[in-house]
Amino acid sequence: MSFNIFKQLNADAQEGSSANAAEAAATTNVPVETPVSAHDDFDWSVDKRNVTSYSADEKTKYDAVYEGTFKQINDGEMIQATVESLTKTDAVVNIGFKSDGLISLNEFRDIPGGVKVGDVIEVMVVEKEDREGNLHLSRKNARTTRAWERIVEVHKTGEIVTGLVTSKTKGGLIVDVFGMETFLPGSQIDVKPVTDYDQFVNKTMEFKVVKINEAIKNAVVSHKALIESDIEAQRAEIMGKLEKGQVLEGTIKNITDFGAFLDLGGLDGLLYITDISWGRINHPSEVLKMDQKLNVVVLDFDDDKKRISLGLKQLTPHPWDTLSEGLKEGEIVKGKVVNIEDYGAFLEIMPGVEGLVHVSEITWANTPINAKEFFKLGDEYEAKVVTLDKDTRKMSLSIKQLTEDPWSNIETVFPEGSRHKGVVKNITPYGVFVELATGIGGMIHISDLSWLKRFNNPNEYTKVGENIDVVIMHIDKEGRKLQLGHKQIEEDPWNTLESTFPVGSIHEGTVVKKDDKGAVVQLPYGLEGFAPARHLAKEDGKTVVAEETIPFMVIEFDRNDKRIVLSHTRIWEQVIEEEKQAVAKERKAEAEQTKKAVKNLQSKVEKSTLGDLGVLADLKAKMESNAAAENKEETKGE
Repeated sequence: MSFNIFKQLNADAQEGSSANAAEAAATTNVPVETPVSAHDDFDWSVDKRNVTSYSADEKTKYDAVYEGTFKQINDGEMIQATVESLTKTDAVVNIGFKSDGLISLNEFRDIPGGVKVGDVIEVMVVEKEDREGNLHLSRKNARTTRAWERIVEVHKTGEIVTGLVTSKTKGGLIVDVFGMETFLPGSQIDVKPVTDYDQFVNKTMEFKVVKINEAIKNAVVSHKALIESDIEAQRAEIMGKLEKGQVLEGTIKNITDFGAFLDLGGLDGLLYITDISWGRINHPSEVLKMDQKLNVVVLDFDDDKKRISLGLKQLTPHPWDTLSEGLKEGEIVKGKVVNIEDYGAFLEIMPGVEGLVHVSEITWANTPINAKEFFKLGDEYEAKVVTLDKDTRKMSLSIKQLTEDPWSNIETVFPEGSRHKGVVKNITPYGVFVELATGIGGMIHISDLSWLKRFNNPNEYTKVGENIDVVIMHIDKEGRKLQLGHKQIEEDPWNTLESTFPVGSIHEGTVVKKDDKGAVVQLPYGLEGFAPARHLAKEDGKTVVAEETIPFMVIEFDRNDKRIVLSHTRIWEQVIEEEKQAVAKERKAEAEQTKKAVKNLQSKVEKSTLGDLGVLADLKAKMESNAAAENKEETKGE
């Protein structure tokens, strides 16, 4: 382009020179003599490249003219552009730069009917020159930038904007505001919980920009904020007219485990589960339904916190106030179990009227009863009214009083010393509770389970639900208690065991349990004995271990305390002692024989010789040595 301009300027200069010469000739009217030369028609100011030479001033002038025909642009600049032409995929736009730019037709999809030649649009200069030297423009970036500037502005001013819901996303909706995508959370769609987001897609709605993120250019909008601002005025009006005891109409908008929220016409109120019905209900949904309209009474309200407590049951009289006059103490009623506590169960006689069956009024038996195991929610029982107080609205009931007290003739049915069969109902560390008949039961102490065995816990002997034979040992009619025994079914074997297991007798025994104190040993006839730890040592230095069968000696037998003390160590110690005593006895006999021999010799010899004296001295020394050894063995044995 620069080369063509200079060529044109050179041609213009030559044409101007010819015109000046002709004008001068016409003015003087004097013939001009022109020398004939072969180079008269050659322009010496044009070089061999056919480029005219200019002075410095002329170059500056023409450079300024050239530069003035182009715009200076920068990357990221927003600029107006004109659509010059359209291709199948792009629009050719002119921004007055040295080259035109291309913009994809996809960026014009928001224009109804599409873009046309001659349309003036705003674009952003993405790059003056990309890697291929082309001008890179974008209408989408320009729209996004302008939209973000507008969103930031309305966020500051609080202005209401209009947007189109374009699609659904996780947790909310996507809204097009000013051509930019924004996020509408599900909780900000409406004051009521919304579950179906699809119903809002492709709808145009009003929003308020509630949050922006400058770093990532993200905005959050809310439709709920607009509704709340309208409702706030209604709330203030309603709160100003509220009074306790006032009856209002409301619509159920939400049901929870603890109650229901009602829309009172722009203001929410809470109907607690305890204020729904005079009777007990497990969940509000048993009585209420979503979007149900009903009248409620204002129980309390807080102007500051905008909280209103509502009641439904208060619109009807309390059931205790309308209780039938025919209901008196001693009457038999029927009720449903509505609540179970450790101390008893509550039976609902009629909605809002309940009576307590205490654990002591369940059965005539004196055995402990767990109310939570005996009763089940929803079960129905007949009961007798024991006490009735309409002023305090309390009633006590009894199930056991529907039948005759079995303890009234206990001495006749279960006399002391009689034998019976019962069912194990409960086991404690100290005994077994046995039921003999409905309402009649007693306890077998752990020491009365067996004559021979000692138990750490009764469950080692019997289990709940098993049958067991018992003997009535004592009756406490006033305390409604029976003392039972099981081992008393048989005679006390300890009377005859003393002859079978005398002290010093040896028996085979098996160690069934061992600890630091000693071992429990199983003996014949089911008898158990105890061997202290110091009596468990073996002859080889080792110790008796559990489950080992080995001889034991009875070293103590106590019939009164039902105790046998055993020892394995005493057996081999006694054998060693017997061997020592046998040796000592043999030496003693030998010494006696020697003494007798000496005496016989002395009686026969009348006069001793020196040789005889020597023999006698040897015998004496031998006798003294034997006597000393004998004394030493006896001392050691003791």
